[in-house]
Amino acid sequence: MPASAPLTAVEFLLTSPHHARPIAVDVRYLPDGQPKPVVVFVHGFKGFKDWGHFNVLADFFARQGFVFVKLNLSHNGVVPGGTGDLQDLEAFGQNNFSLELNDIGTVLDALFDGRAELPAAELNLSHLALVGHSRGGGLVLLKAAEDKRVRAVVTWAAIGNVNPGWTEELMQHWQRQGVFHVENSRTRQQLPLYFQIVEDYHQNRLRLDIPHNVRRKLRQPLLILHGDQDETVPMSRAHELKKLKPDAELLVLPGVTHNFGGAHPWPSAGLPAQSEQVAEATVSFLRRVLA
Repeated sequence: MPASAPLTAVEFLLTSPHHARPIAVDVRYLPDGQPKPVVVFVHGFKGFKDWGHFNVLADFFARQGFVFVKLNLSHNGVVPGGTGDLQDLEAFGQNNFSLELNDIGTVLDALFDGRAELPAAELNLSHLALVGHSRGGGLVLLKAAEDKRVRAVVTWAAIGNVNPGWTEELMQHWQRQGVFHVENSRTRQQLPLYFQIVEDYHQNRLRLDIPHNVRRKLRQPLLILHGDQDETVPMSRAHELKKLKPDAELLVLPGVTHNFGGAHPWPSAGLPAQSEQVAEATVSFLRRVLA
């Protein structure tokens, strides 16, 4: 099938066994009737599946011979049929890392159980990889450590710990108030974080311990991608992950920032140059380790 052949794009909503909020999923692939490796992409904090250039990114992977799956984590603030941007701030405030890991698991279960919208002949689920950006990078490390259906992992500018260094003073204030706000620099929204995220962290500490899980449980091939001009997650996080898993591949990208040149909205039909570099490195790695 020529590379210019039209892609198939499907969208569907999943119901979670863990909560009442839907999980929106979209999938892109070249419909050639041949089984293709599957990439599940997980967005980061304040992100969503249609942010910026992510749809262009999905097309890129599909044209490289992958089935590219991306999801909105259920409590990321996006409402199915809504504006497409962060809208439900109450849901955002009730989000936590356990919910997000369970959402990824729900998507994996749906893929393996089969969906009417996705012909089984197009999917090679024995070659399934997780790719995550920023906070999503931390999530895919944790999910792969607990789910052996995942055969490879790629992190883009990943966090190295779900606890970003909450001080005792902050947590005491947070617990008294019940909520802590962070600003969305893009929209100037004040985004609530309810104290339940801290409680969830303490209740599920072992499951959410990225260093422990990467060091002790992550057996899949891992590629760590990080820009040396990342203004959000320090470059040191990538080196820490490499130390935790010495057989991981680390690629430091000179001059590359946290969002890999992307912005929301994204006005172009092409990828930002930095994102294309990241995507090409990811494709090369996955072709090698999933072969």
